[in-house]
Amino acid sequence: MLGIFAAVVIVVTGIVLAALDRVGAYANHLDEERSREVVRGAIHTYIGQLRNVLNDSATRDDTVAYLHRQLDLEWLRRNLGELTGTAELFDVAVVIDQDGRSMIGYADGVLLGEQQLANYLTPDVRDVFRATKAIRGDATPQLSGFVKTAKGLAAFSIALVRDRSESSVVDTTGRRYLLFMRHLTSSTVDQLARTYALPGLHLADADAKASHRVNILSPLAKPVGALAWESRAPGDISLEQVRPLVWCAVAMVAIYFLLLFVSGWQALARFRADEAAAVRLSLTDRLSGLSNRAGLFGELEKLIDQAREDGTDVALLYLDLDGFKEVNDAYGHNTGDRLIKGVSAGLKVLVGEGAVLARLGGDEFAVALSGRDAERRVIDISDRVLDFLGEPFTIGERVAVIGCSIGVAISARGMISGEEIVRRADMAMYCAKEEGRGRWTRYDPAMDEEREERNNMELDLREAIERQEISVAFQPVVDARSLDMVGVEALARWTRKGHGNVPPDVFIPIAESTGLIDQLGLCVLRNACLALRQWPDLSLAVNVSPGQFRDPAFATYVEDVLHDTGTDASRITLEMTETYFIQNPARARGALERLKQTGVKIALDDFGSGFSSVGYLRQFHFDRMKIDRSLVESLGQNDRALDVLKATVSLARALDIPVTAEGVETDVQVSALKLAGCDLLQGYFFGRPMSEREIAARRGVQPVSLSKRA
Repeated sequence: MLGIFAAVVIVVTGIVLAALDRVGAYANHLDEERSREVVRGAIHTYIGQLRNVLNDSATRDDTVAYLHRQLDLEWLRRNLGELTGTAELFDVAVVIDQDGRSMIGYADGVLLGEQQLANYLTPDVRDVFRATKAIRGDATPQLSGFVKTAKGLAAFSIALVRDRSESSVVDTTGRRYLLFMRHLTSSTVDQLARTYALPGLHLADADAKASHRVNILSPLAKPVGALAWESRAPGDISLEQVRPLVWCAVAMVAIYFLLLFVSGWQALARFRADEAAAVRLSLTDRLSGLSNRAGLFGELEKLIDQAREDGTDVALLYLDLDGFKEVNDAYGHNTGDRLIKGVSAGLKVLVGEGAVLARLGGDEFAVALSGRDAERRVIDISDRVLDFLGEPFTIGERVAVIGCSIGVAISARGMISGEEIVRRADMAMYCAKEEGRGRWTRYDPAMDEEREERNNMELDLREAIERQEISVAFQPVVDARSLDMVGVEALARWTRKGHGNVPPDVFIPIAESTGLIDQLGLCVLRNACLALRQWPDLSLAVNVSPGQFRDPAFATYVEDVLHDTGTDASRITLEMTETYFIQNPARARGALERLKQTGVKIALDDFGSGFSSVGYLRQFHFDRMKIDRSLVESLGQNDRALDVLKATVSLARALDIPVTAEGVETDVQVSALKLAGCDLLQGYFFGRPMSEREIAARRGVQPVSLSKRA
């Protein structure tokens, strides 16, 4: 940790110093660029002054008179020659004729001979002369540049001698040109240095090596010299001034970080302790104190990794309490929580050391253990847990009777992942529940095959519903007195492609668990209503699943079907079990009222098989009650069965609810049901579920095809 602290101080110091160096370098760069622009401006001003002086001289009236119209040597000596020695704006003046020959010239106040003139009329100067001579139109016939002469580096300018008001001379055969030069001398450069505040400015050769310089170019863009200067480096100067303060600041930062390190070390220790506690808490179920789902998976992966190294097995026991929901509903969640705590405490004792015990949520628990005898141990634990949870639980003044279903899965030598072994144990647990509860079941690969078959059946069922391949069978409903058919009950039938007929008790639970029951129920209702159109004197009963009843839009769907098929709603009875009414009384009441607004009747199905509460009969005002077949089947076996039947029918009569008895198979049952007061009867005695064609034949009516009905 101390090394990290030292590294932080070093890094911070390095960043600060690097930042200061960067600021100083940038300040030096800005000064360099400013100086470079100033030097360029000085060179431009230097040659600009020469150009302006030449332009004034070339356009003066007396210059035109004494140079162009007649060559007056005395005038030239007084007005140009003497000025080359006394004036600061030019030190060479040469008159050039139309053909580029020098006619007369002065340098530093001295008349130049022909050989001396050649030293100034260099090839660069002659190139500029020819370019000036070629200027036509409104452009000013004057060009400038820099040249290297025998005397040194000079700015020069060539201009046509002309009237000020004219752009050119009319007589093109006798043109005269003036050449002015101004040499850059040490005194001239010193004057520029003072004028533009550039200390150390000096004239340098074109090939001299200097980092701070501006090249002076010839008309052909070749360096003929340079102006160089000494950098003032303001950034370096400023940096040297602030460097002591920076080191003081770095020292203060180091002291601050040291204090921060000491306090941070203490805070970090507390944080680590809190973090460890938080991790433990996140992996623990708060109610039971056992590991939660995340904690189980973490420990399970450790067991599997160790098993792969040791070649041992990992076993998982997945436990789900039976009857826990009933305890919660009957005694409240507080009692349910106390029950969970009691079960957890008992499981800790049964499982013992060396195993992982977890509560996965709700009433589900898991036990994971490893070893070469893991399979034997987990089976032994399963038997003991079943015995333990099979006994009544005393919770305060209450006694709760529960049980459990257990699924067992084994990961031999740790070859099955934690997630997969949990899935397998969970699947085995559900199989134990389906087989009767209160038992343990070991995972078998056939369970996956069954689930795969169930998934395939779901896909085929979905496709069959979409293709309208669900058919409807009709079971007759007869009047109890006349035994004449007065209605039919619609029952769904499915012939699965490649498999044949699928029993309703197989595909309807699949539809309910997968959400297909809505589409399936409406499909049956629609087809049954279409068939009912050819039987105007019959009523129709259709079963409704709790899954359909939960849909807030179910009443709207029913109304749409009745409207589309042109069916009188008063002929339709929707039959539903009491399950949903018990679970959600308030919501069920609202759904029931919306359905009744469509005009259909509501029948309570399978009365006598569940809670059969009189309060629900009075609360929901059912239009009909169907006695469960179990009451009908018991008739003839003992006298009490007939008494129970009569009491049930009397109860319905007292509430003014008509009664239908289903499952009628013998004439003895028919007589007993008629005597008890049932008004409608249904069962194999009057006819098994049959096709639409068979119903039509039984009634002597020619059936109408579905396509014609639609």
